[in-house]
Amino acid sequence: MRSILLILTFLQLAFQSLQGQEWIVPVDKKGRLSTFSFDDNTRMAGQKLYTLNCMSCHGTPGKSNYLNLVPAPGDPATEKIQKNNDGELFFKITTGRGQMPSFRSVLSADEVWNIVSYLRSYNKTYKQIVRAVISSAAYPGATINMFIEHISKDTSIVVKAYAEKENTRVPVTDAGIRLYVHRTFGHQPIDEEKITDKTGKAVFRVPERMLGDSLGNITISARFIDEDVFGSDSKDTVLAAGITTIPVSLVAERAMWNTVSKAPLWILITYVLGVMVALGFIMLVLMKIRDIHIIGKYLGSDVQEK
Repeated sequence: MRSILLILTFLQLAFQSLQGQEWIVPVDKKGRLSTFSFDDNTRMAGQKLYTLNCMSCHGTPGKSNYLNLVPAPGDPATEKIQKNNDGELFFKITTGRGQMPSFRSVLSADEVWNIVSYLRSYNKTYKQIVRAVISSAAYPGATINMFIEHISKDTSIVVKAYAEKENTRVPVTDAGIRLYVHRTFGHQPIDEEKITDKTGKAVFRVPERMLGDSLGNITISARFIDEDVFGSDSKDTVLAAGITTIPVSLVAERAMWNTVSKAPLWILITYVLGVMVALGFIMLVLMKIRDIHIIGKYLGSDVQEK
């Protein structure tokens, strides 16, 4: 038994040691930079994304009210996290580790950079370096751009990718592209992965009854699959390719997440019955205790008389 306890203790310590190891970012990922400058707009966008995706674990920056986990998520405003360069922050948010999920399929590259922009607002000594040219192993020195067009007559979305260098523009061919539509809690894939043809074009089919906003607009994000070869460029745009949808309040009808007065009737009935059963059981126990007390008192007096 003692040996088993020692083994379990050793395994626990080993696990905690592994969890506490320094998070090493690959050298080729450390130097990654944002392709746009951080400003008030990117910080505001980043704050919204942070609140929705990160605050539940990391808490409010500067408040040290993060969750008590192993390893600790940490406060993004602290020097320990701020000492990471931009590429390291981008890599860690994108890939995740342990209890921190990967946001690769949830957030676009631009959205991750917006979060980095927000986090950097807590670092007074931070000075941003912007990457002016998107690096690409397939098109070295060129700027990779994507253009998105909605073809309403056949409900398709066309993505065209080009590599531009000086005054030359050539199509980006044989590049895998994924297309997503932005949703409240992540990104919904549109169609399957597509490969650009010799003209740099990839065609995606819009699903039937794709829900849009009150104007029928949807926010589209196109990304390269193989970022190491074709660069990390992502293109976000708004297209009138969805169905007009009038938002419905999630608390207008009875629901489990609503107030007590709007809770489902079966929950209210079950709760009331449960309370009544519990109170009835307690009353039964008290009555039995009372009976035992009376019987004990009677038997005691009978013994004294004898």
